Amino acid sequence: MSHGHKGVAPAHQFESVEQQQRVARFGMWMFLISETMIFGALFTGYAVYWTLYPEAFQEAAQFLDVTYGTVMTVVLLVSSTTVALAITALEGDRRRLAAGLFGVTIALGLVFFVLKIIEYAEKIGDGLLPTRGFEYPGAESADQAQVFFSWYFVITGTHAVHLIVGLAAIGFVIWPILRGTYHAKYFSPVEGTGLYWHLVDVIWIFVFPLLYLMGRAGGMG
Repeated sequence: MSHGHKGVAPAHQFESVEQQQRVARFGMWMFLISETMIFGALFTGYAVYWTLYPEAFQEAAQFLDVTYGTVMTVVLLVSSTTVALAITALEGDRRRLAAGLFGVTIALGLVFFVLKIIEYAEKIGDGLLPTRGFEYPGAESADQAQVFFSWYFVITGTHAVHLIVGLAAIGFVIWPILRGTYHAKYFSPVEGTGLYWHLVDVIWIFVFPLLYLMGRAGGMG
C-alpha cells in the first residue's frame, strides 16, 4: 500500500494520501454545489416576486442601507483573501502564519456579523420586520413591500447561518494547524473549509446587488 507522502498515512479505506485528498475535494465540491442550489432557489423566488411587484420591490429596496452592504462586501472580500493566503502559507508549511491568517478571517467574519445585526436592529426598529407589526412608510403597497422584506430577511438570514458555520469551521482547524495535524503534506480539511468560506463570499456577491442595488438601478425589467 502506497502512503503517497513520507510520514503521512492515509485513512484505512484509501490506498494513498493523494486518493484521500481527491475524494475529500470531490465530496466538498458536491456539498458546495448542493448549497449553491439552495441559494439558487431563493434567488429565483425573489426574482419571480420582483417581476410580480416591480414598483413595490424597487421602492422597498430604497430602505436598505447601501453603505452597510458595501462595507460588508469589502469585509468579506478581504476575508476571502486572508483565507487564500492562509492556505498558501500552509502549503509552504508556515503553520503559525496560516493559523494567524485564519484568525484574521474570523475577526473579519465577526465584523460582518455585527454589521448585519446592527442593520437588522435598525430595520426592526423602523417597523420593517415582516410581522403583524409591519409599518411601511412608502407610497407603494405595504403588503407587497412586506413580501420584499420577507425575502430580505430569509436570504440574508440564510447567508448569516452559513457565515456562522464557516466561522465555526475555521475556528476548528486553527488548533490542529498549530499542533501539526494539518501541514504541507496533508491539509484537505483546511482546503475544504477554505472552499466553504469562499462560497459564503461568492453568495454575498450575488446577494448585495440583488437586494441593495437593483432598486437603485431601475429593477429587473
